[in-house]
Amino acid sequence: MSKSEIRKEVLKARLALSEQEVAQKSAAIVKRLLALEEYRRAAILMAYIDFRNEVRTGELIRESLAMGKQVVVPLTDTRAKRLMPSLLLNYPEDLAPGAWGILEPAPGRLRPVEPAKIDLVVVPGVAYDERGNRLGYGGGFYDRFLPQTRPDTFYVAPAFELQIRPEITPGPYDCPVHCLVTEERVIYTRKNLLGKGR
Repeated sequence: MSKSEIRKEVLKARLALSEQEVAQKSAAIVKRLLALEEYRRAAILMAYIDFRNEVRTGELIRESLAMGKQVVVPLTDTRAKRLMPSLLLNYPEDLAPGAWGILEPAPGRLRPVEPAKIDLVVVPGVAYDERGNRLGYGGGFYDRFLPQTRPDTFYVAPAFELQIRPEITPGPYDCPVHCLVTEERVIYTRKNLLGKGR
């Protein structure tokens, strides 16, 4: 299957999940993610704001703020095709609909954070394979952003089992993730053992 075919098939399957299924599976995924040693060690983490049946990140954000961690969320600059990390102080009060209707820092609530300060990035995506290769939404925003982080920054992707595919062929600029967390398992990818794999 081509990347566009995989993207279409997975998005269709994800959108077919009921509200209850998304809530239950997301709760199980977030519980596993919160237990990761890499998450516990992270002082500053960046998390996406979920949209259209993505794994929900609200509880992860709330829990992280309650634990005293610094939480960063992305502002999407569609013209420059880049992500700007912004410190989140109040959730969800600091957010307003932005690009494509996705919640992001509201005007006046943008607090830029250097990518190199981020310890862990919670990465969104459409599909993954067990080696950590990722199929995004086609804009390349995260593939441009992730190389700006430190060599030891940890990339974790929360995903439903239906998003795990036998093989995703990476492009030359695609950044793999170090860990996949689904409602059933935690998968440390081989890239995690070899370092960034950049």
